[in-house]
Amino acid sequence: MKNSIISQLSPRFPLPFCCQFPTAPSKTNLLPFFLTPQFTLTTKPHFGREKMSSFHGAAVVAGAGDGSSGGVSGGGFDQNVLVMRHGDRMDNFDPKWVTTAERPWDPPLFYAGKIRAYNVGTEFRTRIGFPIHRVFVSPFLRCIQTASEVVSALCSGGSDASSSFDPSKVKVSIEYGLCEMLCREAIRPEYAPKDGVFHFNISELEAMLPAGTVDHTVERIYQEMPRWQETVFGSRSRYEHVIQALADKYPKENLLLVTHGEGVGTSVSTFKKDVTVYEVNYCAYSHARRRITFGENGSVTAGSFQLVTDPHITGIEYTPSNSLADGV
Repeated sequence: MKNSIISQLSPRFPLPFCCQFPTAPSKTNLLPFFLTPQFTLTTKPHFGREKMSSFHGAAVVAGAGDGSSGGVSGGGFDQNVLVMRHGDRMDNFDPKWVTTAERPWDPPLFYAGKIRAYNVGTEFRTRIGFPIHRVFVSPFLRCIQTASEVVSALCSGGSDASSSFDPSKVKVSIEYGLCEMLCREAIRPEYAPKDGVFHFNISELEAMLPAGTVDHTVERIYQEMPRWQETVFGSRSRYEHVIQALADKYPKENLLLVTHGEGVGTSVSTFKKDVTVYEVNYCAYSHARRRITFGENGSVTAGSFQLVTDPHITGIEYTPSNSLADGV
């Protein structure tokens, strides 16, 4: 099955595809449940070494680094960035939903998607080995609902519903730059807003997130939504930029970015050279790590991100780009 999928893809200009009908996860299964292929893409890193950005009053300089694991030690910190896809979307389980929806381009999660998202959040809290300090989320409803479930699990004291909830553990912000690709490859033109404007009521969306977790002081990387009919490669460039910019803006914190399938795939091909991502499942996530070193003068030097994603655990499948070119 995997080889038959790969053989149909163009290594030069593969496009996303979104036809999936996954089986619902179980409430008792606390592991992520990944099933179906979503799309393929190929991009190369745009962020080389010696790139300098100024955030939070400190210069973040990307330099050499081994990406070793660990925590804060010896004036340094291992920064972890997780990039996660939303859970199971309603319109893939109820095809009639779009016929009555006021916003057919912005489906909510199916019930199974909420279970899946909470289970992955529980895995983050109990198994990944480091705390998540901040969550940034696309304004699309399915991502907001995914983030709500994940953050609820992160802030929980245990598996019991009555366990203590501590909203100080994680801070959440909405980021326009993490939004869906605004093009016909991701959104059918007949479902898109007639005027091409994708409007979101941020206050209403923030109210859907767990109480006490929203950080209203954060300034967004993208101050407005991208324009409708952006190109596929333009959206991938946007994902690359916002992932890097958020990591540079918060070099002392571990981040979780809740976005869409193309954003997750782009995160893999950004930090791992010459690979083609051909499968990103619901709630799949990538994991990249880099070493941050703090100088006495307040400077911050960042090593290169190293992809530490285990596809058998995180729900992402990729292959070397040359294997596609060779017809493997």
